[in-house]
Amino acid sequence: MSNKPTMIILAGGANSRFWPLREKSLYPFMGETLLEKQLKVYHAAGFNRAIIVANPDNRPLIESVLGGLDTGIDAGIVVQREPLGMGHAILQTAAILESMGYPPVYICQVNDVVEPDLHEDLMAAYLSGRAASYVTGYQVENYFPGGYLSVEADGRITGIIEKPGAGNEPSDLVSVVAHIHTDSRQLLQRIQALYDAKHPHDDHYEVAMAAMMAASRFECVRYDGEWYPIKYPWHVLNVMKFYLSKIEGQHIHPDAKLNGQVSITGDVMIDAGARLFHGAAVVGPAYIGPGAIIGNGALVRESMVGPGCMVGHVSEVARSYLGQNVNLHRAVVLDSVFEDYVNFSAGCITANLRIDHGAVKSTVKGDRIDSGRDKLGAMVGVGAFIGIQSGTMPGIKIGAGAEIGPFTNVTEDVREGERFYVPQEARRVEAKGKVQP
Repeated sequence: MSNKPTMIILAGGANSRFWPLREKSLYPFMGETLLEKQLKVYHAAGFNRAIIVANPDNRPLIESVLGGLDTGIDAGIVVQREPLGMGHAILQTAAILESMGYPPVYICQVNDVVEPDLHEDLMAAYLSGRAASYVTGYQVENYFPGGYLSVEADGRITGIIEKPGAGNEPSDLVSVVAHIHTDSRQLLQRIQALYDAKHPHDDHYEVAMAAMMAASRFECVRYDGEWYPIKYPWHVLNVMKFYLSKIEGQHIHPDAKLNGQVSITGDVMIDAGARLFHGAAVVGPAYIGPGAIIGNGALVRESMVGPGCMVGHVSEVARSYLGQNVNLHRAVVLDSVFEDYVNFSAGCITANLRIDHGAVKSTVKGDRIDSGRDKLGAMVGVGAFIGIQSGTMPGIKIGAGAEIGPFTNVTEDVREGERFYVPQEARRVEAKGKVQP
């Protein structure tokens, strides 16, 4: 079978649960956006054509990325005007697929970060010609709120059950959105029929697949590697750790400057123009971006420090992501995500551990969500300014452009552009005695 699948890369959606961070499909990691990194992986697995489903907000950004990129993949863009579900997103590709004669399709999400093996194994299964569709099954140990596969001994999938509830799972295999369908015409027709019939639930794609698998063979392609979906802002830390783990050895750009005694331990990449001053320490895996400054006595460990960042004198950055031009002054950043141009003033700290050592929760769209992490600091949007001697409680989120007053303990999320501070009352009293000369 020589007709390789055309990729349908889902890169739209509303990003509402990702607040206060920006567009997740284009999140930068070590000098490349997530989309760039994924396209390179797809091409290495043998895919050479793609349709990217964008939203109105990120389309110009995606066009800009594709314009300066040569990944070997011929990629076009369609726009999903409203976030009306995965099935609706797939339908936006109908005109292009029709013009191509309805080729086989590989449906995936740019926000699912996996090992290259997954894509390679799917391509190999497809080339075998054993089935009409191939669906990735990921084995889980604990209940996961996703679609569970009913699989026979020979690998044939007989059903997908969405969020069955703990104890009701038909298997321990969850469907990862990495699916190859050889009959794209039938898939589109079945999805469209559900929309035409005013299907009441947001599972048009899953219902369409269930109808197709009743008449043709769907095969489970098992995957047991790493899988990091980006849904909530703290998921950036998982993906950061994944990409940091790919650094092997120490790579110090010839234009980087190490002044005096600098300690570099483990797998570390230091980019062009970065400057590390006497007493600075970097413990890998870690990445120091172009033009970043690591000041005297500062410590960076297991973190990404973006372009132009200033990690000032005796600051500490641990297991954290710093975007572009973040400024820290004698500050401590733990298990946190700071976007571009955040100012974290002298004496500031992100608390990352609950007193009871329990899992950290964070509020998302009014609901308390378990992050699944026992250590989680703050997630801070673009251009926020945090005044001196302030602290954030575990799991706190601060919106873009917000201002935190000095000596403030941030115990709740702060909206974009909001000023959050503790009123202080200064008093003057007469001294009881004269000051002796």
